[in-house]
Amino acid sequence: MIRGAVLGSPISHSLSPALHRAAFESIGIAGSYEAIDVPSGTLQQFFLAHESDFDYFSLTMPLKEEAHLLNVTCDKLSLRIGSINTLYKREGRWFGTSTDGSGFLAALAAQGYSTISRALILGAGGTARAVAGALDGNVETLTVMGRTSTRKDALESCVEKSTFNYLPWISDPEINSYDLIINTTPAGAADLLAENLPLQVTGLLFDVIYKPWPTVLASAWSDRSGKVINGKELLLWQGLDQLALVLSQEIDRDSISTHLRKVLFQL
Repeated sequence: MIRGAVLGSPISHSLSPALHRAAFESIGIAGSYEAIDVPSGTLQQFFLAHESDFDYFSLTMPLKEEAHLLNVTCDKLSLRIGSINTLYKREGRWFGTSTDGSGFLAALAAQGYSTISRALILGAGGTARAVAGALDGNVETLTVMGRTSTRKDALESCVEKSTFNYLPWISDPEINSYDLIINTTPAGAADLLAENLPLQVTGLLFDVIYKPWPTVLASAWSDRSGKVINGKELLLWQGLDQLALVLSQEIDRDSISTHLRKVLFQL
C-alpha cells in the first residue's frame, strides 16, 4: 500500500488528497493520501519524524525552497531552479525533484497551446522558477515581474536559452505584448494588476491558483475576452508526474487525466 501526503501551510484548501485518491482508484492500486499542515521552518523536523511512515510527499507553499535543507538526493532540475515539490522514496532512499515545470507544459499542451513567443511570469517564488525553467528554450523572451529585486538572480539562473528580463512589480506591464501570462503569486497579490488591464486582452492567462476561483485576475481577464487556464490543470498534470515517479512506471496520463479532471472540476 502506498502512503502519501501534501505538506504546506495553510493546507486545508488543498485538492491534492482528492486528486491522488482518485488516481489510486483509476490506476487500481491501494493507497492513502492526506493533507498535513507543516508551517515554514518545520519541514526538516517533520520529515525526520515521519520519513519512515510515508512513500512520498507533495510540497506546496511555503516549503518548496526549504526542502533543499533535507538530506535527500536532488536531481539537476531541482538544484537549478532551487525548488522541490516532490519527495519520493525508492529502495529505501529519498529523492527530491520538481514536477511543476513538466506539469505546466503538459497542461498547456492538453489545452492545445504549443507555440509561444513572449511569456510573462507574475511572481518570483518556487513555482515561478519551475515555470521559468520549463519555458526556457520554448519561448523567445521570458519576462518575470517580481515583488522583490532580491529574487532576480535566482530566476535568471533558471533561464539559459531564452532572452530573460526582470521587471519590478508595476500595475501596467504592457500586458498585451505577451502571448502567455502566468500568475504564480498568492491569492490576492495580483488584484491591483487586474484593476489596470486594458479593455481587451489578447494573450492567454494561466493562473496557477485554483482556490478561491475564479481569482480577481482570472475574472477580469475573462471579462475582457481573454482565455484562461485554471490552476487545477497544473495540479492535475504535475500530480500525474508525481505518481509516475512514485510507482516507477509509465502511466496512461491521457486516460487517467480524463477521469481526474471530472473529479477536480466538481470540487
